[in-house]
Amino acid sequence: MEETRQAQIYGVRPVRAFEQAAAKFVRENEHKRSLASDIVQLKLLMPRLGALPLDKIHIGVLAPWIATRRAEGRSAGTINHGLKMVRRILNLAASEWVDEHGLTWLLAAPKIKLLPDIAKKAPYPLSWVEQRRLFQELPAHLAQMALFSVNTGCRDGEVCNLRWDWEVDVPQLDTSVFIIPGARVKNGDDRLVVLNRIACSVVTARRGIDPVYVFTYEGRSLYRMLTSGWIRARNRAGLAHVRVHDLKHTFGRRLRASGVSFEDRQDLLGHRSGRITTHYSAAELQRLIEAANRICDGNGGQPELVVMRGSLKLESRKTPASALPPLSRVG
Repeated sequence: MEETRQAQIYGVRPVRAFEQAAAKFVRENEHKRSLASDIVQLKLLMPRLGALPLDKIHIGVLAPWIATRRAEGRSAGTINHGLKMVRRILNLAASEWVDEHGLTWLLAAPKIKLLPDIAKKAPYPLSWVEQRRLFQELPAHLAQMALFSVNTGCRDGEVCNLRWDWEVDVPQLDTSVFIIPGARVKNGDDRLVVLNRIACSVVTARRGIDPVYVFTYEGRSLYRMLTSGWIRARNRAGLAHVRVHDLKHTFGRRLRASGVSFEDRQDLLGHRSGRITTHYSAAELQRLIEAANRICDGNGGQPELVVMRGSLKLESRKTPASALPPLSRVG
């Protein structure tokens, strides 16, 4: 009763603990695909922040928690995930969450500064020579998956979970595409996967092997491509720094080097845009297929992006046809 009186007459906000705000955040974000990851971070924060009033939380209070996480060997990126959760909840409490008295839960949100993530790796697009060296070292099943990824721009999870019932025939063009449901895509939107002739040949080689998944290993689907087989292969190839996600970067950079428009690159890479990117006329789809075919490694004289070591500068050059990987590697 006294809290109600203070709020109604003097505008004094009731005391609310961080755990109350965290519970409200979870209830309001049950639709969020990354909620499970957010809950993990909140559980780690609770011993330090759970009972604290919202107006007592600031970067100084978080310093011991940061020190503990560092001592556990956690990276700056992992620690920042937790800091982002705190910052998001405090910002909501100060701006959107209003109680029955018309007051926000918090008068003003403190500034929560993130840690500098100097260990975060920059994108590394592969040259054709590096691609050939890596793919020759990969086990056969990973080589097929990697070849598909570098020719479609699909993420690791999209390749591993690719299903045959997502394939859509396009009889007007005598080809097919895949439509990945938004629940399986990072940005939550349905994802159109256009197949250039290399990706088509990979799909053809996989037909009849498994009734459900396009890519399998020993009769089962893979959780991810970053397996011990990938790590050993990249080490043998002298490319220990190359991540699976760099295959997507390689696809995007090659599209740009080939003169593919920004809008078409967005659609081919599955980036979010204002367009409905799974509804196309045959002519529009034909244009995307032609754009994807520009980066096929059998063209000869294909534009290539070369990372200038020690610099962010990129330059374009022509690759001799003799240096390109053979198409016979597929399958």
